[in-house]
Amino acid sequence: MLPDKQKIEEAMQTLKDAGYCVDNLWHINDVLDFYSTTVEKAQKVLYKVFTNEHVIEYINNDVVSEADKMWLTEKAVR
Repeated sequence: MLPDKQKIEEAMQTLKDAGYCVDNLWHINDVLDFYSTTVEKAQKVLYKVFTNEHVIEYINNDVVSEADKMWLTEKAVR
C-alpha cells in the first residue's frame, strides 16, 4: 500500500530542504505498468538504470552544460 499523497509530499519537502533534487521521481509502477514481474525485480530494474555508468556520466555532463548556460563559475578543484 502506498503512503498517502500528503506523506509523499512531506517526505519530498524534507529531502528538498536537505538539498536533494526530487522533482523527478520514478516509482516501481513505472516498470510494473509495462512488465509482469515482482516488486523486487521492478525495484532492481530502477536501481540498475539509475546506477548505470552511462546514465551517471550523462547526468554529470548535463550538469556541466546547464551550469555553463547559466554562466556559473566553476570552482577550482583541489
